[in-house]
Amino acid sequence: MSQHDLPPVRIPVATYRLQFNRSFRFADATGLVSYLRELGISDIYASPYFQARVGSMHGYDIVDQNRLNPEVGSAADHDRFCAELARHGMGQLLDIVPNHMCIEGGENERWLDLLENGPSSLYADFFDIDWQPVKKELTEKVLLPILGDQYGAILENGELRLAFDEGAFSVRYYEHRLPIIPKTYRAILGHRLDELTRQFPPDYPDFQDLMSIINALDHLPPYTEQDEEKIRERYREKEVIKRRLWALYRENPIIREFVETNVAIFNGEPGNSHSFDLLDDLLRQQVYRLSHWRVATEEINYRRFFDINALGAIRMEIPRVFEETHRLVLELVRQGKVTGLRVDHADGLYNPADYLHRLQRACFLQSRLALLGELAANRSPEQGETELAENILQLYDELVEVSPQAKPFFIIGEKILMKGERLPEEWPVYSTTGYEFANAVTGLLVDTRNAREFDTIYNRFVRERMNFAEIAYDKKKLVMQVAMAGEVNTLGHYLNTISEMNRHTRDFTLNSLIKALVEVIACFPVYRTYINSREVNDRDHQYIEYAVAKAKRKNRAMNESIFAFIEDVLLLRFYESTGGRDREEWLNFVMKFQQITGPVMAKGLEDTTFYVYNRLVALNEVGGTPERFGITVEAFHGQNIERAKGQPLALLATSTHDTKRSEDVRARIAVLSEIPGKWRDWLSRWGRLNRHRKIVVDGKPVPDRNEEYLLYQTLLGAWPPGPLSAAGQREFAGRIKEYMLKAMREAKVNTSWINPEPVYEDAVCHFIDRILEERPDNQFRADLLQRLPPLVRCGMLNALSQTLLKIASPGIPDFYQGTELWDFSLVDPDNRRPVDYEKRRAALAALRRQLAETGPLAVARRLADAPEDGRIKLYLTWQALQFRQRQHRLFEEGKYIPLEVEGERAAHLCAFERYLNEATVLVVAPCSWMELAGETAVTPLGAAAWRETRLVVPFETAGRPFRSIFTGERFATELRDGRSTLPLARVLGNFPVALLEGVERE
Repeated sequence: MSQHDLPPVRIPVATYRLQFNRSFRFADATGLVSYLRELGISDIYASPYFQARVGSMHGYDIVDQNRLNPEVGSAADHDRFCAELARHGMGQLLDIVPNHMCIEGGENERWLDLLENGPSSLYADFFDIDWQPVKKELTEKVLLPILGDQYGAILENGELRLAFDEGAFSVRYYEHRLPIIPKTYRAILGHRLDELTRQFPPDYPDFQDLMSIINALDHLPPYTEQDEEKIRERYREKEVIKRRLWALYRENPIIREFVETNVAIFNGEPGNSHSFDLLDDLLRQQVYRLSHWRVATEEINYRRFFDINALGAIRMEIPRVFEETHRLVLELVRQGKVTGLRVDHADGLYNPADYLHRLQRACFLQSRLALLGELAANRSPEQGETELAENILQLYDELVEVSPQAKPFFIIGEKILMKGERLPEEWPVYSTTGYEFANAVTGLLVDTRNAREFDTIYNRFVRERMNFAEIAYDKKKLVMQVAMAGEVNTLGHYLNTISEMNRHTRDFTLNSLIKALVEVIACFPVYRTYINSREVNDRDHQYIEYAVAKAKRKNRAMNESIFAFIEDVLLLRFYESTGGRDREEWLNFVMKFQQITGPVMAKGLEDTTFYVYNRLVALNEVGGTPERFGITVEAFHGQNIERAKGQPLALLATSTHDTKRSEDVRARIAVLSEIPGKWRDWLSRWGRLNRHRKIVVDGKPVPDRNEEYLLYQTLLGAWPPGPLSAAGQREFAGRIKEYMLKAMREAKVNTSWINPEPVYEDAVCHFIDRILEERPDNQFRADLLQRLPPLVRCGMLNALSQTLLKIASPGIPDFYQGTELWDFSLVDPDNRRPVDYEKRRAALAALRRQLAETGPLAVARRLADAPEDGRIKLYLTWQALQFRQRQHRLFEEGKYIPLEVEGERAAHLCAFERYLNEATVLVVAPCSWMELAGETAVTPLGAAAWRETRLVVPFETAGRPFRSIFTGERFATELRDGRSTLPLARVLGNFPVALLEGVERE
């Protein structure tokens, strides 16, 4: 059986990301379907919408994977949304979160069960908890770093409150609800029991019932019990006890008063420290140990999502966990409501490839109901659906055996690829989520010739030599010190245990092993390796050898044999004496090691270094390499050719919910790369003008020079086009202040999330307010506004080229919500602001009317003359996507040929051809617009901009006609020097970019 024997996989033509939350619900999305279909979108790309923590604005803090988020809508609302998609022939790509769940707030029933039942919980192996951690006080306990201060202070302030409800005791800490182990109810119910004895005769039924409950509590198996029969007994009996106790509480006022008084006594009296001894003793007996949130850095014993304490990792490698967390999503797949999946943070999983294969297998079963029906026609009466499902899965297994890379369901995986890295071949996914394209197309807009000059400008302004590689190395070490020390220490102890297995390595000290591990992780060139068996592929072998070699070079004083030992362990070079059990320990260590390197890279690089190294921040994007100053047109073509061959159905993104800046902000900042001389002069002038506006904090002017450099780029990139009202000015200043606060805390130089410096932060906000204040004597603001118009216009033109390249390059174009018009958003939460869809719907309807009334040429010319309102981007997107819908096979399967450009302006163009059989389309996307436009804020078009520059069209004879998708004009190739060409002065005479469809001769 081959993949060709299967029903075709639904492949999106273009996706549109929607961020669901309480402000944007299923009903809102339902109303958008017709508009998005008209725009040319084939599939909604939905953020997670399973039940998340109350108030979640992003949906990644899921508390139950098998329920829809009630804040987003009901099951009926979801049904209507899916029905509307089906009515318009549209699919749904759903974002799922297999790595972690939200465990704070008292809404996660599985986590609450674990806190009540400990290692004997039905979910003890569901969450990734080390029940035998390095800190012995946490043996068979879990650290909960949720307190805002030291435990003792919180306790004696009365912030931890014992509560009783529906027969169960719990401790409340603000929004947190922490169950009490039923066996320890004895301490509460037994307190002052002699006083209750005096109020009831010994044979009083309710008193006897209470004593029976206390006796039953004494006989409950402990939470450390592992015998399955006793665990079942414990679960059964504790619920019986709760029901009995709740009945007594409701029916007997004396017992109710007794319980309530005891609860009040346990809650203590602030100012009387001894009054909290009872509650303290009770808490010491629980499964959890409450602590100040800072303790998580060094002692946390559950795996998290990065360093976020509220998100606990789950063990997806366990089949039961996979089955339980995928019931609803697989049911949606079976019903045809979900036609594709996006897997969040695949690198966090213990074995990503294994998970993705299981996911494909499960989706294959659920989505192939037609196969199920065919088998049903030939089955015997005694056969049931279970046997039919087994037959379908057998078909899948046969398919994978013949074609290991078979992908019968459209799945993409969130994976950040570093320079030169490729998606693991063993992953059965169609692609990553598209960060690589976002960085490539931004790099194309950067003038690579000016790298050294920008180095000089940046280093001189900040008065420091900034080395990206060294900053990244230092920041990864900082992350391991201040945010993930606990994970690294645990890994170091694990490595120490392995070293004790052999007499040649047992003398390595724990401290030296931890230090060497830190160095190797800090030098790791990629997010992680993917070793999952005793075979190490060449790719992972090279990454590990590189990291160890670099760590050794940076630490000449350390014992080289320690690094050799770590390399041996990571590459599974077992000793002859290493037994089978020890080999499994080695492999498990490597698998755990691989789960740590990714979060360290993400926190150290994306969330720290990218806010410190600010040379040209358009390049500081997720998955980017800011030390590389853009890419050439040839390099961009090379990446497109490689994608066309290996991943022609890859997702292509330019803005996402994770991007540091929107596509339009990056496109405008990239213009600075063309004008280093002007940028240098602006910085010098602005630095002088604003020097007196800085406040001195601890002897230093605030903001520092690097933050000031970032601020100026941010203002230039995000300033809205057109005049600002007073309210708009206030809103913009507020957004910039919020962005700079986040940027500074992420940089961890003068303030941080862990140790915020309010005085410093207030000084920066004051500086922003002063330099943006609309006053006659504010020379900076006036100068900034004077410099903006040509920058804004060229940024818009860059953005149009970027959008066209995304739609026409090999792959599937993805649009982040609202970006069909200009979007000058910054990093989240700025990019989650509500989108004005009525404005977009009305703009599209107006364009449609104008197109019908005046024709495409008049519409295109009018938009090119006045692009500020964003309708030109909407028009380009609409027309190009509609054409792509009509010619989807051409874009999915068509060849990719870079086109040569000749003439004076040849360096300003990226052009290529897509063709399939007789269908062909030429893509013409200019770049480096500032030289074309000069100092004017006018769109450069026609001969004035392009002069005698010509596009060479290979394999065509003179007179071959092409039709412009945007203007409707027809152009015929001309013979020049024996080659068939098109004059760009005509092709780009009325619209700044071109999409030319080959048509029949008239």
